[in-house]
Amino acid sequence: MENRKRKWGDRKDGIWLKDLPPLNRIMPGIMPNRADNEAFISLDIDLRPLDAYLAKKNEGRTQDKYTYFHVISAAIGRAFVLRPRMNRFICNNKVYQHRDLTLAFVVKKQFDDKSEEGLAFLKFDEKETLASYHGKIMKVIHQTRRDDTLDTSSNAMDILNKLPQWVINLVIKTTLLLDKHGWAPDFLIGTDPNHASIFLSNLGSIGLPGGYHHLVNWGTNSCFVVLGKKYWKADYDSGGNADVHEVIPLGITLDERIADGYYYSGTAALVKKLLANPELLEEPADTPVAFSIR
Repeated sequence: MENRKRKWGDRKDGIWLKDLPPLNRIMPGIMPNRADNEAFISLDIDLRPLDAYLAKKNEGRTQDKYTYFHVISAAIGRAFVLRPRMNRFICNNKVYQHRDLTLAFVVKKQFDDKSEEGLAFLKFDEKETLASYHGKIMKVIHQTRRDDTLDTSSNAMDILNKLPQWVINLVIKTTLLLDKHGWAPDFLIGTDPNHASIFLSNLGSIGLPGGYHHLVNWGTNSCFVVLGKKYWKADYDSGGNADVHEVIPLGITLDERIADGYYYSGTAALVKKLLANPELLEEPADTPVAFSIR
């Protein structure tokens, strides 16, 4: 859809979806704020298939190794390619389809309290594979961790911070109005994670458990994913026998107005299918994958 010519009512970052069921068109007007329409899904990802897969992928590698985060975020990206309703957003009481599928996350330049943070903002193509996506991630991480390289949004905020407070307030109010209509300039929002299709936070990398993270009314982000610290979990079969294994918890917060619960359930089932069979991520992202909700 990203190649469609812009028509009246479209935004530069989204296509206005006018042919929707009445309820989907009415809900944004009745419940206009994204932060008031959050749905939360909690998933535990069995690490046994991922551990075996990563051991093979990283054999002989001494740097830029594949990680849980790379594989899990690639699986979520592919699920969004195959289930495009997930890549919608609502602004100004209208439902839009993102022109691009993008993933964003914060990069800590060094693991200490005083270190600055950078913003990683990646386009996920329909033909993306795990290898191509991994290359994009490593490139942006290396760039962000160099002191002389900042993302555009961080640059803009740094400049804004040097202005008088009344000017900052005026710029913020003006930017909020522009963003509501899709007119905010790229130098302000070009790498802002709140304008990505999927905003990810890898709390497990800093030793924190997973959990819920809110959405915000600013921007166009309709999906926030938190990866937590891995832990041991016991599953039980019908006979009461325990299967103890390590898992990574995923906390997924969604704007409930962009799809229904059944569609969300299917997306969660697809993510779990991909992570139970991570070799599937070596295929182009738009390759169909069979899965079952039950």
